[in-house]
Amino acid sequence: MLVLSRKVGEKLVVDGNITVEVVRIQGNRITLGVVAPADVKILRGELTERPTKAVESPKSVEGGLLQAC
Repeated sequence: MLVLSRKVGEKLVVDGNITVEVVRIQGNRITLGVVAPADVKILRGELTERPTKAVESPKSVEGGLLQAC
């Protein structure tokens, strides 16, 4: 793991196309801004550690009845 120190307004660049900027430091919390291409998925760490739910098939409502598509 690479550990860096940054001040407010300072940035780091990952792989030439992802920029992370320290926007604010308040107490023990920092606010980061991330600029990345639209095809790059950005998630908070705790979201990647959760088990993923099965994706349900889309449903439609026809004549007041809920039907699986």
